[in-house]
Amino acid sequence: MDIAVIGTGYVGLVSGTCFADSGNDVTCVDIDEDKVAQLRDGQIPIYEPGLEPIFARSIREGRLRFTTEIQQAVGEADIVFLCLPTPPGGDGQADLSAVMSVAGQIGPLLEGYTVVVNKSTVPVGTGDRLEEAIAEKASSDRFAVVSNPEFLREGAAVEDFMKPERVVVGTDSDRAAETMTTLYEPFVRSGNPIITMDRRSAELTKYAANAMLATKITFMNEIANICERVGGNVDNIRRGIGTDSRIGKRFLFAGIGYGGSCFPKDVQAIHHTAGEHGYDFKIVDAVMSVNNSQKTSIVRKMERYYGTDDFSGKTFGMWGLSFKPETDDIREAPALYIAEELVGRGAKLLAYDPEAIGTFKEATSQVVLDNTTFVHNQQEALDDIDALVICTEWNEFRRPTVDRFQDHMKQPVIFDGRNLYNLERAAKAGITYISVGRPAVGVDEELIEK
Repeated sequence: MDIAVIGTGYVGLVSGTCFADSGNDVTCVDIDEDKVAQLRDGQIPIYEPGLEPIFARSIREGRLRFTTEIQQAVGEADIVFLCLPTPPGGDGQADLSAVMSVAGQIGPLLEGYTVVVNKSTVPVGTGDRLEEAIAEKASSDRFAVVSNPEFLREGAAVEDFMKPERVVVGTDSDRAAETMTTLYEPFVRSGNPIITMDRRSAELTKYAANAMLATKITFMNEIANICERVGGNVDNIRRGIGTDSRIGKRFLFAGIGYGGSCFPKDVQAIHHTAGEHGYDFKIVDAVMSVNNSQKTSIVRKMERYYGTDDFSGKTFGMWGLSFKPETDDIREAPALYIAEELVGRGAKLLAYDPEAIGTFKEATSQVVLDNTTFVHNQQEALDDIDALVICTEWNEFRRPTVDRFQDHMKQPVIFDGRNLYNLERAAKAGITYISVGRPAVGVDEELIEK
C-alpha cells in the first residue's frame, strides 16, 4: 500500500519504518526541515534498538521517504497515519492542536478513498472531531477516520510493532476495517488478534491499558513501602503473587516510580476525561499521587542515613538517567527529580548513562548542570564518591560484582532505586546497600524506615 505518516516522532518513525520494511511504500511528513534533512541522510534522531538496520534497508530500497510537503504524500496515499504529539496541558488534558491542525489540511488533499488513521493518543471523541474537520473540505464517501492506538514499549518498539500482541482498530466502516486488516495481517501471522471495535472504545483502550500498567507498578511500590515498615521483602511478595495467573508476573517490580512519555501523560489524561464527565476516578488519582512521591523516596532514605538534609561537601554518583533502559528518553525520569533534590541539598554529582546524557543535559536545570560532572563510563561515576544512587536498570549496571565498589568509593554505600543486587552477596561483600522494599544491608534498618 501507499502510506503517509504525518509526524516523525517516536511513534511515527517506528511505525513508518516498520510498515516500509514489510513492503509498503511509506512517505513520512514533518514540518521540521532540519529533522527531515537528517532523516534523509540516514541519521535517526532517537535511540531505539533494532530500528537502525531496517531504517537503512528501507531507505536503500526506496520504500521509505521523508518530506516537509504534505500535499503529495496525502494525495497518493491509501492510508494516512496521524502520529502527532498530544502533550498534557496544565490540567492534564491532552493538547490536540497539532492533530486538529493537520486534520484541517487533509480534506482538500484527498484524491481517492483514503483511510485516515489516528495513531496519536487522544481523548475519547477525538475521532468525531477529526471526521468533522476533514469533512468540511472533503465528501464523506472519500474517507474514513479510524482509531488505531499504539502499544509500543520504548526499548522494544520494533519487536512490539513487528509481532504485536494485538492490533486494535476502531471504526464502524466495514471498508476501513478491511483495509486495516489487510495492512496488519502480515504482522499477526502467529495468530494474535486484530480486534475491531467502535472508535470511542478504541480511543479509551489505550488510556485504560497504560492506566492499568501504571496502577500495577504503583501498587507494588505501596507494598514495598509497607515492607520497609514491617521487615518484609518485596521480591518475595512479587514472586508469591506473580505466579497467580490472574495477576501475572509483569510490572510487579518495585522501584522509584514510572516515567516516560506515555504513562504519566495517559494517566493524567484519563483522569481529566473522567472529571469532564462528572466521574471521580479515585484509583488513578491515588496512582499519580503515590508515583510523584515515589520518585524522590530514595532522597528521603539518604537524609535518614546521613541524619541531615544538608549534603554540602558530598559527591554522589548516579547510574542511569533515562526513565528506563534501552532508551535515551528522559521525560518524567526519576533521575531528573532526584538530581534536583540532591543538588538542592548541596551535593555534587558524577552521572553516567549509556545513551541519555545528551537528552538529560537538554532537560535538566542549569543548577543541576553546574553541579554535575557527566562521565564516560560507569566506573568513572564511582571514583571517590560518598555514595552511589542507581536510577535506571541498564543491564550493564547488573554485571559488576558488588565487592568492586569498595575499591573506588570513599565508602561502599549504595542507594538502589531499581533493586539490582542480591542482598546476601551485598552483605558478604561488606557494603552498605539500601534498596526499595527490602531489608537494608550494613545499616540499622530503623535509620531508613519511613
